[in-house]
Amino acid sequence: MQLLALVAATAAGTAIAAPNYPFGSHRQAYVSGTLSPSVGRASADQSTASFYGTWKQRYLKPACRSGEYRIKADTGDAYTVSEGQGYGMLITVMMAGNDPQAQTYFDGLHRYNRGHPSSNDADLLAWAQDVNCNNVAGASSATDGDLDIAYALLLADLQWGSGGAINYASEARKVIAAIRRSNVHPTSKLVNLGDWVDSSSPSYYNSTRSSDWMLGHFRAFGAKLGDSYWTGVLDAHQTLIARMQSSYAPNTGLLPDFIVNTNTTARPASAGFLEGDHDGHYSWNAGRVPWRIGIDAAVSGDTRSRAAARKLSQWIRVKAGNNPNNVKAGYKLDGTVIDNYNEVFFTAPFAVAATVDPDAQAWLDKLWTYMASGAPGDYYGDSVKLLSMLAVSNNWLKP
Repeated sequence: MQLLALVAATAAGTAIAAPNYPFGSHRQAYVSGTLSPSVGRASADQSTASFYGTWKQRYLKPACRSGEYRIKADTGDAYTVSEGQGYGMLITVMMAGNDPQAQTYFDGLHRYNRGHPSSNDADLLAWAQDVNCNNVAGASSATDGDLDIAYALLLADLQWGSGGAINYASEARKVIAAIRRSNVHPTSKLVNLGDWVDSSSPSYYNSTRSSDWMLGHFRAFGAKLGDSYWTGVLDAHQTLIARMQSSYAPNTGLLPDFIVNTNTTARPASAGFLEGDHDGHYSWNAGRVPWRIGIDAAVSGDTRSRAAARKLSQWIRVKAGNNPNNVKAGYKLDGTVIDNYNEVFFTAPFAVAATVDPDAQAWLDKLWTYMASGAPGDYYGDSVKLLSMLAVSNNWLKP
């Protein structure tokens, strides 16, 4: 662990600062009663750090310009996507202290982002680039990437301070302001699908993606900016979570990938709304929800988050028969299986929800073994798995 104020110089010529919250220090306590894997913190840290090494080797790559980095998603025409850039920034800022180059990577990811602004709002990130770092499929933003980027910049200020080459706090404020003006519906206060959405397309304008409901991010934006606007955003999403669970998934707690009609009576999207047949089911977007809600429950103690996460955890324990290998690749909201195979992307996030489920210690331990011993897969599943491991191992940070 680095304990000096400045320990080295990066290839880009900027100093590396010692982290204030080094990985494994567990200096930020979770709410009392939050469960941890029974293997103990040292073992959990070791497994997380080991998988980080695998993840970094596979996905963290130099970009097209010196001093820049990007996450290799390699999905179709898109070599890099904004969601992956957000994941990379979250991961590297939380791994500082374990990885001496964490700040170098973080800064390089940020520089890459600034070099690829959205065509609609220059303080947001164009959502996808090809292998040559050129934008593909337009240059608009995707909300989830920008939310994680803004939160990661706040963490960088916490971790290293803002007196170096990059003023992280200032950069965070820019992105948060852009999210407010371009990614939050002015009336409902729900996050939208990206800065390409406007009132000329009502079906998209009055819709939202459940995996973008990053409750801890909204909480942090309000606290760090002293802006009560974000409390309203947080409350709007908490209200919709409760409504969707009670009205459409009373027995499971599952949320659909997309929710429409948010200006009237919100409901799950119909098939083919934006991405495919399962837009109204718990599928390849909503699979992140137990992590997003679960980590807010563990860190903030918000009773609304804890109730929502526990509902998910209690259902999946029974559905999977307490066997992580029985978690399937998506469900209808009533719990009917969509695809009858196991996938880490769907399994790992339930470990985060399990940390606030008081009867789930044995289940959490099985999920931890599943994550710690599993072989690497693809960018999406591996990134969500690593972020879930950071959360479950008590290494998540809040600004």
